[in-house]
This record gives sequence, structure tokens and C-alpha cells, in this order.
Amino acid sequence: MEEIIGGSADAFGELYDRYSARALRVARSVCRDCSTAEEAVQEAFVSIFRTSRSYRSERGTVAAWVLMVVLSRAIDASRMEAKHARRRANLDAVEIVPGPDNVLEEVGTRLDASRVRTALAELPEVQREAIALAYYGGLTHIEIAERLGVPFGTVKGRIRLGMRKVYLAFEPSASCDAFTL
Repeated sequence: MEEIIGGSADAFGELYDRYSARALRVARSVCRDCSTAEEAVQEAFVSIFRTSRSYRSERGTVAAWVLMVVLSRAIDASRMEAKHARRRANLDAVEIVPGPDNVLEEVGTRLDASRVRTALAELPEVQREAIALAYYGGLTHIEIAERLGVPFGTVKGRIRLGMRKVYLAFEPSASCDAFTL
């Protein structure tokens, strides 16, 4: 911990390697899905790196401190999921307006739109919300971060992960397990 407090990336990497699997198990026990748990663990380790000076050995072990930070982030993520559940109805209202005279093109467009809606519906709420605000709401990443009260990088990560999952939905060998720690 002294090396991490001193800014050592190698020491932080060792801490991550040592505790990330346990951290993910803790987060999964609290969160509803693996993507939310992974995001909670990521945010927890960023927080641990930034606030490493707050660790006090007299209060407990490094493992207990790390897992408590992860637990707190997982609880926060679960609460955010509940908060955003009300917004899911807005995504269901998205409709594709038919335009082309070519019937085959229109059918293909509708099938693709249906697949996109299905893929979006399967995303974790935080990713779906960020994508909806960016693509359907026309907001910038900075505006989304301000509206949701999360860091700019978190918004970028949510959109990137979500869009990757939507993209994978169009591949024949798409797998839900493509993103794990």
C-alpha cells in the first residue's frame, strides 16, 4: 500500500491482480448482472487508486478495505439500476420511420431496427441509457456525464461497451461473455 500511495502503477497492478477476482464475486452478489458488476469493480479500483491515502492499516486488512470499497460501489450501481428503471419505457417508444420505396430495402431496415431494439433491451440499464441519450437524445458525452452525475470517462466506457454488445448481436457467433475482467 505504501508503494501505491507513492504512485506505483506496478504495485497497483499487483493489488488488482490479487483482489480483482474476489472483488468481482462480491460485486456480482450485489448487482443483477455481470456488466453492472464489472463496471462497479472498475469504478472501485479507480477510486482505490485515487484515494489510496485513506487506507489505515489499524482499521483492517488491505483485503477488507478493497472489498468494502467494491461493495459500496456495487450497492451504488444497484441503486442506480433501480433509479433508471423508470426510464426504460422511453426506449420502447423509439420507432423507425419507413422511407424507401424499395420493399426489400424497407424489410431489411425494419429487421435491422428490430435487432437493434432487441440488442439495446438486453444491455444493462446504465449502458442503454447512455446510448439513448447520445444517439436518440443528441447529447454529448460531457452533457450525459453532467445529467447522470458520473465521470466523463464512465460515460465513454458505457457507450463503448454497449455499442460493442449491439455490434456483436449482428454477428453469428455473438457471445454475452465477450466482456469479462
